[in-house]
Amino acid sequence: MIRNRALPRTVDEEIGPRQPGAIYQNASGAFEVIALVRDPEKARELLKRGCAQWALIVKDVLRPGAEPFVIGSVWTTSDYLVREGRTTYTPAA
Repeated sequence: MIRNRALPRTVDEEIGPRQPGAIYQNASGAFEVIALVRDPEKARELLKRGCAQWALIVKDVLRPGAEPFVIGSVWTTSDYLVREGRTTYTPAA
């Protein structure tokens, strides 16, 4: 019997191109990535999920005055990158 199983995704595949500073859009809206949490213990605490390996703190850019919130949804083909994020941090002089 052949079973149809999805291959496990890596954390990087689940996060996709959502680095801090990135803006992405999907059916739910448009969001700026404020922070990427890769510490599983902190991610579990933020998401209140025992199996979380990472979390994103995002802000809805279409709602004036929107507060940042935490998500753990994986990057899918429904997501669209509007602006790339920062991959390195350069402090101001």
